[in-house]
Amino acid sequence: QVQVEETGGGVVQVGESLRLSCTGTVSRFADYGMGWFRQAPGKERELIAGLSLPDQRFWISGTVKDRFTISRHATKTTVYLQMNNLQVDDTALYFCAATISERYFWYDQPSKYVYFGQGTQVTVSS
Repeated sequence: QVQVEETGGGVVQVGESLRLSCTGTVSRFADYGMGWFRQAPGKERELIAGLSLPDQRFWISGTVKDRFTISRHATKTTVYLQMNNLQVDDTALYFCAATISERYFWYDQPSKYVYFGQGTQVTVSS
């Protein structure tokens, strides 16, 4: 069983930045595809960024691509979501997620993520 945990959420004002972090509890974390989802009130959960841990291929949703970046630590033990120029519409519960092992190339396919964290709240105020 894979467990992932997100940290770094909080309350910020429009235009500010936040960095979310995600760690996993498996010895071969580097074999996974990792993604960040978000769910705003009344909306469905959506994939906003995905990363292949072994080779760092990535995908970013068009709604955030000019402001958000996904990356990993060199040790491949932590995945980050850097969020810049945050807007009120970015307010949501943000989830880290992982694909099954050795399916890291599914990083851009929302339905292939099977392990989710509990989420961290990001609130952007005007």
